[in-house]
Amino acid sequence: MRDCYCTVNLDQEEVFRTKTLEKSLCPFYGEDFYCEIPRSFRHLSFYIFDRDVFRRDSSIGKVAVKKEDLQKYHGKDHWFPLQPVCADSEVQGKVHLELRLSEVITDSGGVCHKVLECQDLPIVNNQCDPYAAVSLLGPSRSEAKKTKVKRKNNNPQFDEVFFFEVGAHCQMTSLKYIFNDIETCSMYTCQYLNKLECCGKVHLFETQILKLPVSASAAHILGEVCREKQEAAVPLVRLFLHYGKIVPFLSAIAHAEISRTQDPNTIFRGNSLTSKCIDETMKLAGMHYLRVTLKPIIDEICTDHKPCEIDPVKLKESENLDTNRVMIRDDDDDDDDGVCVSAVDPDVRYTAVSSFIFLRFFAPAILSPNLFHLRPHHPDPYTSRTLTLVSKTIQTLGSLAKSKSANFKESYMAAFYDYFNEQKYADAVKNVSGYHVQFMIKRAQGRNRFGLKNFKKRWFRLTNHEFTYHKTKGNAKEGALCSIPIENILAVERLEEESFKMKNMFQVIQPERALYIQANNCVEARDWIDILTKVSQCNRKRLSTYHPSAFLNGHWLCCKLSADTAPGCTPCTGGLPANIQLDVDGDRETERIYSLYSTYMAKLVKMQEACGSKSVYDGPEQEEYSTFVIDDPQETYKTLSLVISAVQTLEQQHMQYKRDKFRKTKYGSQ
Repeated sequence: MRDCYCTVNLDQEEVFRTKTLEKSLCPFYGEDFYCEIPRSFRHLSFYIFDRDVFRRDSSIGKVAVKKEDLQKYHGKDHWFPLQPVCADSEVQGKVHLELRLSEVITDSGGVCHKVLECQDLPIVNNQCDPYAAVSLLGPSRSEAKKTKVKRKNNNPQFDEVFFFEVGAHCQMTSLKYIFNDIETCSMYTCQYLNKLECCGKVHLFETQILKLPVSASAAHILGEVCREKQEAAVPLVRLFLHYGKIVPFLSAIAHAEISRTQDPNTIFRGNSLTSKCIDETMKLAGMHYLRVTLKPIIDEICTDHKPCEIDPVKLKESENLDTNRVMIRDDDDDDDDGVCVSAVDPDVRYTAVSSFIFLRFFAPAILSPNLFHLRPHHPDPYTSRTLTLVSKTIQTLGSLAKSKSANFKESYMAAFYDYFNEQKYADAVKNVSGYHVQFMIKRAQGRNRFGLKNFKKRWFRLTNHEFTYHKTKGNAKEGALCSIPIENILAVERLEEESFKMKNMFQVIQPERALYIQANNCVEARDWIDILTKVSQCNRKRLSTYHPSAFLNGHWLCCKLSADTAPGCTPCTGGLPANIQLDVDGDRETERIYSLYSTYMAKLVKMQEACGSKSVYDGPEQEEYSTFVIDDPQETYKTLSLVISAVQTLEQQHMQYKRDKFRKTKYGSQ
């Protein structure tokens, strides 16, 4: 039997690890992992390990999917055969070589070989110390030469020349190149760039949202043809957020849904495009807020496994009902405190409709924390039951009604909720600070003029008021080694690798100095930059420029200025306005929309037929067309014609681009 866990890697950089399932040859993880990929990569890899208490964990196998093949498996379950993990299978990167033979090989002739540079070499355990070895191999001789080692650099510049003497009668079998102790199979890489032009589609959406009935818009049509409404909601919300049009978009689709709703109690509760778009907007805008408020409490519930069952029918013999009520009450109190005390935005407690926010935002996050990226996997049944009870209570708290007993179907919940009928809980809901803790490496800030500026591992803690680091994880009451008030954060930006020859570094810039920090991987670095930027985005003294490299040896490495107080040489990237703005790639989201239209082309055609049928015939609607919501057949038909024409035109351009690119591609070139 094996104790197995799985890691998710961008090439060879680990960005996620599952729990370990003990004594199993058929482990089922059922874990979800979500991240915005912050850098280029070639393979998405999954490694399976067997945990060993006394020795290094052994690799069982891996699955590596090329970046260009990922779309083949989108939305599908698939069994992949495990491949062995060996040196040959871990080859990654590109090498730039120059090889020159003497024009006339005489007894003193030779081969000149120049190793220029490498790109995208693998990073293993956050390290990459490459060198290149060149060997001349023949039947009767073998000669090898090496470059210098380039420390902590996966894009090394070697620029070293080697000369091999080859006589007129010497047989040369091959030249062999080794990089990072891994033999390369080829000297060049042919890279195909897949480009898609999707101009004008955003304008089409915006014009229709503002001028046409929303049910005749391209956005509504996308929601109607997609198999799952969520498929359409994700790119639509991101695209409208990116262009600052999310409010008129949500207003338009919400108004249309309200006008079609028969029962007011079902508004925004069905599986509609409107409800999915609202959910996605809240999830995107409030992700960091959930991490700060709810994640610590949910982590504690999932770790402690305290008995919290309050249904007398489901109570185990060894459990006590009163004790369990106290346990679940404490969890509810913690969740209520985490949510209700926090208020980064001073207006949120007055403008948010508490029942809607608690029902559609907080309660689902507690019930399924993995879907909101608060936990790496779905909780076990025991913990899930506890979260269900907490979620029910939170929902009822959010409705702000004085008498709650009638809101519960279960009598045991009605009796339990009497505890929360006090006015302080209603007041707390109306006032709708948590924390984020992680282990990272930081460089001393040089507050002592003669102190050493070395690197140390510390526990970092973020609240809505301060950013601190500590020697141990401990509790927040311990004295912090350093405390940075949120209002003193002027910018949070990446730090270029050349500064300290270290990957995944970022800087927290303060009025007098910058704190340099190394995260565990590229995903965590991006997350910290994102959350620190968001909590400090309203600071009045935020910088507009910064130095992307460190101040070392009396000057800034980026601009070479000698004054440590010199203004930045590069525009800041994190200057977000106070309203909802996110780091969204508009082109990528437009490509997603194009891809969805292309995938569901048959449904677009069928919806067009349904519009024609509805316009011509006044009789009963044909069953095959009844799945589409069409309020204005003529306008919807016009929009469908535009969409179909645009998609077909793009497909033709795309195919022509690929044909041209294939014809111009030269093997051996980048």
